[in-house]
Amino acid sequence: MVLAQLGGSISRALQQMSNATIIDEKVLNECLNEITRALLQADVQFKLVRDMSTNIKKIVNLEDLAAGHNKRRIIQQAVYNELCKILDPGKPAFTLKKGKPSVVMFVGLQGSGKTTTCTKYAYHHQKRGWKPALVCADTFRAGAFDQLKQNATKAKIPFYGSYTESDPVKIAVDGVETFKKENCDLIIVDTSGRHKQEAALFEEMRQVSEAAKPDLVIFVMDSSIGQAAFDQAQAFRQSVAVGAVIITKMDGHAKGGGALSAVAATKSPIIFIGTGEHMDEFEVFDVKPFVSRLLGMGDLSGLVNKIQDVVPMDQQPELLQKLSEGHFTLRIMYEQFQNMLKMGPLGQVFSMLPGFSAEMMPQGREKESQAKFKRYMTMMDSMTDEGNTNPKILTESRIMRIARGSGRLVHEVMEMLEEYKRLAKIFSKMKGLKIPKKGDMSSLSRNMNAQNMSKVLPPQMLKQIGGMGGLQNLMKQMGSAKDMMGMFGGGGGGGE
Repeated sequence: MVLAQLGGSISRALQQMSNATIIDEKVLNECLNEITRALLQADVQFKLVRDMSTNIKKIVNLEDLAAGHNKRRIIQQAVYNELCKILDPGKPAFTLKKGKPSVVMFVGLQGSGKTTTCTKYAYHHQKRGWKPALVCADTFRAGAFDQLKQNATKAKIPFYGSYTESDPVKIAVDGVETFKKENCDLIIVDTSGRHKQEAALFEEMRQVSEAAKPDLVIFVMDSSIGQAAFDQAQAFRQSVAVGAVIITKMDGHAKGGGALSAVAATKSPIIFIGTGEHMDEFEVFDVKPFVSRLLGMGDLSGLVNKIQDVVPMDQQPELLQKLSEGHFTLRIMYEQFQNMLKMGPLGQVFSMLPGFSAEMMPQGREKESQAKFKRYMTMMDSMTDEGNTNPKILTESRIMRIARGSGRLVHEVMEMLEEYKRLAKIFSKMKGLKIPKKGDMSSLSRNMNAQNMSKVLPPQMLKQIGGMGGLQNLMKQMGSAKDMMGMFGGGGGGGE
C-alpha cells in the first residue's frame, strides 16, 4: 500500500533524527527534507507541504529550547499536528443512530467502486449490530443490479432492485419504503454514475435525493485522480448536499495522499478509505489515529475496537484469567489465530501497534502469514482435545498422525509446535496478573503499568517505542487506562 510507504518514509526520517547525537538545525532540515520528499511523492500539493515545513520550523525553534527539552518529541509532535491540519476538514460527518431508520445515498462517477463500497459500508455496520439493507437505484449501467445482488448475498444483507423498472426515483422510493416496514435501521441507496460529470447525472441525483430524502449523501471517489479530487468533490457538493466522502482504491495509488489532502481542503469529512477489493479492506478514516499510524505511533483505541469486534465480551475476562494462571494452550492459540483472521488485513492491525508501520508487513508477507495461520489451524483441527489442551503429550507417533490427518508434512507440524512454544514463553510473563471481579476494572488499570507491559512486549517493539521512557509516555497518552479497560470488556471502547 502506497500510504504504508509514505508512513514508512516519515517514520524513518524521524528515527534517523533521533539517532543523531545532537539535534541541530542541519539534522532538523535533513529530517524535514525527507518528510517533504515523501509527501510530494504521495502527490500532496506543493503549497501545503511547503507551508507545513515552514510552520514546523517556527514551532521548533532549536535555539529557544532549553537543554532539558526532548527535541525529538517536540519535532515529532509538530509533524503530527501539521499533518493533522492538512488532512482535517474541520467538521464531523453526520452521525447515524442505531434503531432509528437512516437513509444513506451513495453518489459518484462510474468506475469509482461505488457499488462495492455500498456493500462494504453495510457490512461494516452489520458487524456492529446494525440492520442494513441495500437498494439499487442504478438503472444506467448494465449489470449494476446483478453486481449489488451478488455482493449483498455474499455479505448476507437484504437488497432491493428491479430488472424491468427504468425509473431510478421509483426504485429508490419503493426500496426505502420496503425496508422501513422491515425495521431496517440503515437503508443504503446506490445511484447511477457516469464516465464524466455531466448534467444528466446531476439532475438524476437531485431527483433521487428529493424523493428518497436521505439523511446522509456519501460521495465515493477514486484516489487515483489525486489533487484533481478538489474540483470533483466541489462539483458534487454544489449539486447535492454531500455530507461525507469515501475514498477508494487506496491500496495501490501514488496519488492517495493528494486525494486525501484535496478532499480535506474542500471541507468535506472523509469517513472511510477503501484499501482493497475484499469486504474487510475498508478502514474508518479518523484524522488523529490515521496520522498517528503514519508516524509509527500506533492507534491503540482502534486496535481495542477491532479486538472488541471479534472477541465476544463474555470471553474476554475468561481468556485473561487463563493467561494470568499461566495456561496458554494450543486451543487458546487456535482461538487467537481465528480472531486475528477476523480482524482483517494484518498490515492494518500491525500499523496500530506503537513503533510499527504497515510497511513493516509487506503485501507478500501478509498473505504468507494469513496462510500460515490457516495451515496451523488445520493441523490443530486434526488433534484430539487432550492434545490441544496439553501439548506435552504429543509424542513422535502422535505428530506423524496429526501430519497425516491434516495433509501436512511432519516438519510443518513441528514448526507449528515451535511457534506455540515461542508464544507460550511470551504469555507466561502475564502469569500473576491480578484479574478483577466482573465490573471492577480499576485493579486491572493499576496492573497495566509500564513495568508489567514491558515484560509482555517483544524487545523489538519496546526498542521501537523508545524503551521504558517511551512506554511510560505512551501509557500517559492513553489516559486513565480507559483504552486498556475497554479491551477487556470493562467499558471505554468506542462505538458508532
